[in-house]
Amino acid sequence: MSNSRLRSRRDAGGGAGAAGRDELVSRSLQSAEHCLGVQDFGTAYAHYLLVLSLAPELKDNVKETFQYTLFRWAEELDALNRIQDLLGCYEQALELFPDDEVICNSMGEHLFRMGFRDEAAGYFHKAVKLNPDFSDAKENFYRVANWLVERWHFIMLNDTKRNTIYNAAIQKAVCLGSRSVLDIGAGTGILSMFAKKAGAHSVYACELSKTMYELACDVVAANKMEAGIKLLHMKSLDIEIPKHIPERVSLVVTETVDAGLFGEGIVESLIHAWEHLLLQPKTKGESCNCEKYGKVIPASAVIFGMAVECAEIRRQHRVGIKDIAGIHLPTNVKFQSPAYSSVDAEETVEPYTTEKMSRVPGGYLALTECFEIMTVDFNNLQELKSLATKKPDKIGIPVIKEGILDAIMVWFVLQLDDEHSLSTSPSEETCWEQAVYPVQDLTDYWIKPGDHVMMEVSCQDCYLRIQSISVLDLECEMDVARSFTQNKDLLSLGNEAELCSALANLQTSKPDAVEQTCVLESTEIALLNNIPYHEGFKMAMSKVLSSLTPEKLYQTMDTHCQNEMNSGTGQSNTVQNMPEPFYVLDVSEGFSILPLIAGTLGQVKPYSSVEKDQHRIALDLISEANHFPKETLEFWLRHVEDESAMLQRPKSDKLWSIIILDVIEPSGLIQQEIMEKAAISRCLLQSGGKIFPQYVLMFGLLVESQTLLEENAVQGTERTLGLNIAPFINQFQVPIRVFLDLSSLPCIPLSKPVELLRLDLMTPYLNTSKREVKVHICKSGRVTAIPFWYHMYLDEEIRLDTSSEASHWKQAAVVLDNPIQVEMGEELVLSVQHHKSNVSITVKQ
Repeated sequence: MSNSRLRSRRDAGGGAGAAGRDELVSRSLQSAEHCLGVQDFGTAYAHYLLVLSLAPELKDNVKETFQYTLFRWAEELDALNRIQDLLGCYEQALELFPDDEVICNSMGEHLFRMGFRDEAAGYFHKAVKLNPDFSDAKENFYRVANWLVERWHFIMLNDTKRNTIYNAAIQKAVCLGSRSVLDIGAGTGILSMFAKKAGAHSVYACELSKTMYELACDVVAANKMEAGIKLLHMKSLDIEIPKHIPERVSLVVTETVDAGLFGEGIVESLIHAWEHLLLQPKTKGESCNCEKYGKVIPASAVIFGMAVECAEIRRQHRVGIKDIAGIHLPTNVKFQSPAYSSVDAEETVEPYTTEKMSRVPGGYLALTECFEIMTVDFNNLQELKSLATKKPDKIGIPVIKEGILDAIMVWFVLQLDDEHSLSTSPSEETCWEQAVYPVQDLTDYWIKPGDHVMMEVSCQDCYLRIQSISVLDLECEMDVARSFTQNKDLLSLGNEAELCSALANLQTSKPDAVEQTCVLESTEIALLNNIPYHEGFKMAMSKVLSSLTPEKLYQTMDTHCQNEMNSGTGQSNTVQNMPEPFYVLDVSEGFSILPLIAGTLGQVKPYSSVEKDQHRIALDLISEANHFPKETLEFWLRHVEDESAMLQRPKSDKLWSIIILDVIEPSGLIQQEIMEKAAISRCLLQSGGKIFPQYVLMFGLLVESQTLLEENAVQGTERTLGLNIAPFINQFQVPIRVFLDLSSLPCIPLSKPVELLRLDLMTPYLNTSKREVKVHICKSGRVTAIPFWYHMYLDEEIRLDTSSEASHWKQAAVVLDNPIQVEMGEELVLSVQHHKSNVSITVKQ
């Protein structure tokens, strides 16, 4: 059949085809509406897809209904764990509505819940770009911006000394003949631009993060160097010659080092670079043209350490108390922080935490001299290869001061070349934090001069590992050996008293006692160490339970005591006469012993919402050690059909006497969806029951803090040696800095604390979404930030302060885009807005 005949047939049926299409569109719309009516969202969604593919001109008419259908269908797919289908639906929706900020934001929320934080942050960022006034997307973006562009990028780019020294070393290498350069882990591309400005002929830069790669492309173009720098969105390990770069280079520049030096994979990437991407190194004594040979900046590094006493590190990594508000912690439950690194650990976990030790609350005390841990030559391939396979080095360091051994603090000196170096020591003014290896699992942490701190040091799984930390008392070693032999002789002579004493000292209630190692986040350990928190909750819970039915409570407490004294005699009779228990639900985030504390307050049935098996086992063991009846403690998630619906009625439709909500995140922000949880909780309380906390007051003050400015945004082009980087990376700044410690934050207070907001969980009509607060200026200066914290009222008398010394919470601060000059005696007006779980504070002028 000829093309002309085909065309004529189509033309002849054009009108009929259009009518048929319209009929199909009309029917599909009707079917979609019918399906929505019966809540068949999947079929409704399919009908809308058909409508929009046939009649794109209807997009604006059906947009809102389509969004609603998509979101409800996505919820169902999420609940059914049909992740691929869910993502497919969003991809189809974004093809139809590529510039829809609501769909972008919703896609981000699903991705974030699934753990794809980078991807989620990208969608939130796109939604904000499409509509800068879309508050839901803005709040989501602020919470996850750290995963897109980590905050240390701002701090490093503001470190003029670091930029100057790197620039000088690169300039020197290029001038000596290293004219082809590869920048590994380019970030914003600053080192590549230093190389180009120094006169390098060919500059290649690789960056794995999609966001940072795109950012570097914009920065390089803005500095008019896009023709001279080739950017690659990939790992250096995947670069091939000539596929990605034409030939081997004479210089690799990199700053892929973390606080523990090796944590960003510098060893692996440089081994690969020497084997596949760099020219051969120059041998000693040769003085030929550097362009023929390969070299690396930095050239080498020396790692240093020091044993320290530090109460703040101890508080976050060791549970230092045995009894918490009447609950005894048994020896068969061992708490460890994630930074604890056992010798036999199979999984690769970062074996250290990081701290800016010059700003750690309460400071630290050096217990040993600074000692050298290891050196590494980045220009020696064999040495790099041997690092990963080398057996751990044993190091013994003499103690110079008496104190509590809390951590080994680590820093390094990065030798860029024979002339230029950078130190990350806590005594230096530097953008770097130090690596901290908390000491755990010793029988005694007290050390004194004459002792030696022993450790094993190695480089495994891309990490500097400091393991098997112990204390050796050389002076007493012989006495201990003698004493042990003596005891052995006594036992062999059949000394019954010694034998009984030795058995008593074993401190185990049963020979086969179950042991549980419970890994907790550092904030959870700090919470266990927070005595006022647990005592406050115990007192507040006791008051509520007493007020509900005082005579019943005392009667049940007497019964409970009698049961313990009679050791179970007449139990069947007690069970029959036992009154209805009080129901307490703790929906705190993470590990919490509040349900166990509730269990000590009489006839109480406490429910814990902990999710991890190891946490449940630990709570069961603690419960057993405190002689709770077997069925006292329940785990709420075992009773919840849908885990997303955390707050439901207990079995038999009993109402809760107390519901404990986690209102403040450890970071210093209000928990997301907390007001929604409070609204549901109020419906589930028995008459006279309470939500804890009952209300929260938010306080803040005005400060001048250059530190907060520099941690939040790149301060102009001067810091980056004239390169135009600030406007591009500052797109990713967020108005709120979290995980601050006001007690050690470098800042000048310019006002007294003022109450900014009240959040009432029990009586919501007292809440306002917007208020204005007058602040009296008591010192002249520049207002750069508004730090804030909370007073949580369990009742009118019992208050927890999230800024107290014992607090496991950190604080947060709003950082102003434009600092405001103020004079003593003036007044500033703050506009405080509360939207969902987010608070924004702006200065009215």
